[in-house]
Amino acid sequence: MRICVFGAASPTIDKIYIEKTEELGKLLAERGHSLVFGGGGNGLMGAAARGFKAGGGEIVGVIPKFFDDEEIEAICDFCTELVFTETMRERKQMMEDRADAFVVVPGGIGTYEEFFEVLTLKQLRRHEKPIAVYNVRGYYNELQSAMNGAMEKGFIQRHCSELYLLSDDPEEIVKLVEANVGVGHSVKELKRG
Repeated sequence: MRICVFGAASPTIDKIYIEKTEELGKLLAERGHSLVFGGGGNGLMGAAARGFKAGGGEIVGVIPKFFDDEEIEAICDFCTELVFTETMRERKQMMEDRADAFVVVPGGIGTYEEFFEVLTLKQLRRHEKPIAVYNVRGYYNELQSAMNGAMEKGFIQRHCSELYLLSDDPEEIVKLVEANVGVGHSVKELKRG
């Protein structure tokens, strides 16, 4: 399977996040999976790529050309394939189309946006790909609290909690990705409008 990893580009984050993401990438690659990601060489994007490389996996980076032109972030220099896009939207679309599953590691604004986009598309039954959120050191605890609060208040349907897995256990994440279980609910059960 090709796993799309969304995560931070920042090189200034705590090393534990980098170590855990590298370990997860290596584990996934050793299980025969490959990586599609945002093409960054730093932060958790770079860590995921290094992990997949260490595990012998194929690595496909997708990055907008203006990131290189404007030196916005370092580009991973050992991708099996590096694809340049014109826009961020094209980048996300290409990663989504090439992915069989999504793993969200800690990240900032872009990572949150990527997670909510693939989650929304799954809620609307536009795909049935697994989504795992790697909760290293409780990074996503507040996100889960916000999701639970929105469910309690009726803004998000309860079945939506089944659309993704939040876990700090790499083995549990691998199990979800490899199980590749479908949604199991209709759009009407997942979204009322």
